[in-house]
Amino acid sequence: MLFYLTQYWLEQLGDSDWGERLSGLRVFRYITFRSAGAAVTALALSWWWGPRFLRTLIRLGAVQNYSDRAHLAAAQDGQSAPPARRGVPTMGGVLIIAALDAACLLWAQWNALVILTLLSVVVLAGLGFYDDFLKITRQNPEGASPRLKLWVQFSLAAFIAIYLWLRPTTSTLVTDIIIPFYKHPILGGALFLGLVITILSIVGSSNAVNLTDGIDGLAIGCTLIVAFVFVILTYIAGHVRFAEYLWVPYVPGAGELTVVCAALIGAGLGFLWFNCQPASVFMGDTGSLALGGALGIIAVLIHQPFILVLAGGVFVAEGASALVQRTWFKYTRIRFGQGVRVFRRAPLHHHFQALGWTNSQVVTRFYILGILCAVVALSTLKLR
Repeated sequence: MLFYLTQYWLEQLGDSDWGERLSGLRVFRYITFRSAGAAVTALALSWWWGPRFLRTLIRLGAVQNYSDRAHLAAAQDGQSAPPARRGVPTMGGVLIIAALDAACLLWAQWNALVILTLLSVVVLAGLGFYDDFLKITRQNPEGASPRLKLWVQFSLAAFIAIYLWLRPTTSTLVTDIIIPFYKHPILGGALFLGLVITILSIVGSSNAVNLTDGIDGLAIGCTLIVAFVFVILTYIAGHVRFAEYLWVPYVPGAGELTVVCAALIGAGLGFLWFNCQPASVFMGDTGSLALGGALGIIAVLIHQPFILVLAGGVFVAEGASALVQRTWFKYTRIRFGQGVRVFRRAPLHHHFQALGWTNSQVVTRFYILGILCAVVALSTLKLR
């Protein structure tokens, strides 16, 4: 909005005296300036709305008064677990998404990529909100059925994949397969494989962040690290010269996704202010499903879905641990009559809790691993 207003004023004033006086408004043409503005705006909105939002959640009774799955699993196994956090407001993802959308509407230059990203985030946030609402009203950790959540996620991801394929300017984002450390696509015209990769990138990322959200500050902090990587990658992908020099696929309009990533960082930092240990609010599925989906969608839109696997290594480990645990337990139960676990508990952060790590140790060490993964992901820009 600010971009269009300032450029309209400059166009109307032309070479007049006021046009010269307001020539500084040309700074709104720069993505770097608008990205900084989006980040600061989202952070300020989060800080401003945060206390009021928390009071509203408490007044409406949107608090967690049930033991989550980790505590139930620990009780079933006869293992000790930290006391369940009861009475803490949930649905904090609403604060993140509201600040993100408001900052993007103010600072971004709207194009198909930005609109597609923001609308998808709203859809996933709505799915998470419905899940959180059921958990609160029923006061149990089940919420919406996994089948329903997967159906909505796969439907949204399939829509995005088909939409990109049908548009002549973005069809190669689906049909050409790009992997890190290679300058050129390893496959071209691979429609079926491209559709599968696109869908799995979005659905997998959404669920991986959701699985990571189990300790105060863990999911949002790791999301911020990955978002910082995408601030750099989106800017390069939207800049013709940088993309050509670094052998990165150039995507027209992708530079505006830098504003979205910056707004995500600002909103995430603002939420972390309230979510750090001990958390005053939980993001719930409202935030985790939407944030994970946003990372997956942005990775697809800049033609770098496999970079997300590197940058989001912590999320990959969390998701893989849950999948391995579930699959191996079912297999051994069918094969030998008794299920065997690979980890003490899953996802992975609960395994380390069971080993005796404190919450702060798990979060800090996962942050360190996340930063390492981010460095590896950024190194692919030169190692091609």
